[in-house]
Amino acid sequence: MNPCFYWIDRPVSFRPGETVAAALLRAGIADLSPEGGVVRGRVFCCIGACQACVVAIAGEGAVEACLTPARSGMRLSPQPSLGLRHD
Repeated sequence: MNPCFYWIDRPVSFRPGETVAAALLRAGIADLSPEGGVVRGRVFCCIGACQACVVAIAGEGAVEACLTPARSGMRLSPQPSLGLRHD
């Protein structure tokens, strides 16, 4: 059994040495945006240059998912919305 972290309370298994982004994509999770957010978070460049995959780690702050090694028990969520809305 592979170790797991949590994406908004959903367990996501990962392989040793895998990044958060790779594990999320393998689990079918591509939308990293907050609910109702205008800017859509996603994995894009996979080298940390675009910062489109920034997510929040509980107790640690914001990180690029494509550069962050997955660790067992991590609790991840989208970055909070900037308060922008489109109606």
